[in-house]
Amino acid sequence: MTASTIPSPDSGDQPEVRKGLAGVVADVTAISKVDPETNSLLYRGYPVQDLAATQPFEAVAWLLWHGDLPTADELAGLRAVEREHRALTDDVRAAIDLLPTSAHPMDELRTAVSVIGAREVAGLSALEAAADPDETVARSARLFGALPAVVAYGQRRRRGLELVEPRDDLDFSANFLWMTFGTEPAPVVVDAFNRSMILYAEHSFNASTFTARVVTSTLSDVHSAVVAAIGALKGPLHGGANEAVMDTFAEIGSADAVPGWLDDALASKRKIMGFGHRVYKRGDSRVPTMKAALDTLVEHYGRADLAALYDALEAEFVERKGIYPNLDYPSGPAYHLMDFDTPTFTPLFVAARVTGWTAHVAEQQAANALIRPLSRYVGPERREVPTAAES
Repeated sequence: MTASTIPSPDSGDQPEVRKGLAGVVADVTAISKVDPETNSLLYRGYPVQDLAATQPFEAVAWLLWHGDLPTADELAGLRAVEREHRALTDDVRAAIDLLPTSAHPMDELRTAVSVIGAREVAGLSALEAAADPDETVARSARLFGALPAVVAYGQRRRRGLELVEPRDDLDFSANFLWMTFGTEPAPVVVDAFNRSMILYAEHSFNASTFTARVVTSTLSDVHSAVVAAIGALKGPLHGGANEAVMDTFAEIGSADAVPGWLDDALASKRKIMGFGHRVYKRGDSRVPTMKAALDTLVEHYGRADLAALYDALEAEFVERKGIYPNLDYPSGPAYHLMDFDTPTFTPLFVAARVTGWTAHVAEQQAANALIRPLSRYVGPERREVPTAAES
């Protein structure tokens, strides 16, 4: 039903309700799509698996924001901005330290972005803070540089460890790992982490991205949109599946326990996280790239036991249900092998997806229309308020 054919409130016709906006095309985008012919996710036309195999994450961030891969000078310029904003500032650290260490890392991240945003737009009116697409991209690059320190400090704080200062001689992914663990990571680990960041960076109008666009459509600022998107991603029906994969692995224990565990799980109608995707019907196109990265980590860390459990659960579940893994299935074990705490997995998702979110914010600003859907009322008809005596 088009806008011109929406019935008036007084007509007898009722508009169709699409719960969850399923199947509703809300807008156009030039940022990403799933190519149905190849079942491949494209960023600005480039297959994501090719980007993950050849590009640093900073180049993919530029691509999402600007539409083309950067020249050498453009990449150097973005890296300079990212390095300039790597250090955890005193105000953000103080805000994080106010939170209990038992708080979920996503709450830390949401708080940190609020502080960063408040500093960015201090002294500006709400309309001035909304800025324009070019200024939004500039603010996004600074936020992109700042988030790894927030995620890294959060994990170290929960482990009772001191802050690690950033290093200017390392690229985005290597420095992220350095600030988290305080040791220079092996190249195989940096490569796997870089690939995961690229694979998580963007995926069209998912729940958190659409949330960011709704907030942007009100002429709010980019940091408000990102805070809202973080809130959407925190929900377990959107983010958190890679965390749940490791909880499942811990519960199963070993490959030989898979059949019995799955018998019980399916009998009790449990949802097995890490499998299935609303968009992909023939398997998530990102999985082979991330699984290959996981295989390199399994070899590097000598964890054949983890690989056996992974393979056993995948094989059993696909055979019984015909449902294939999504990106969260290989990324969870990969982050586990890198030594990230399981609750840190979704903040890693944020550190990657902030590039896609902010690309959509700029796109929404460039051709904005307030996102304000209708609803169909199903409550009581008009009735009179009782008088004091009647009540």
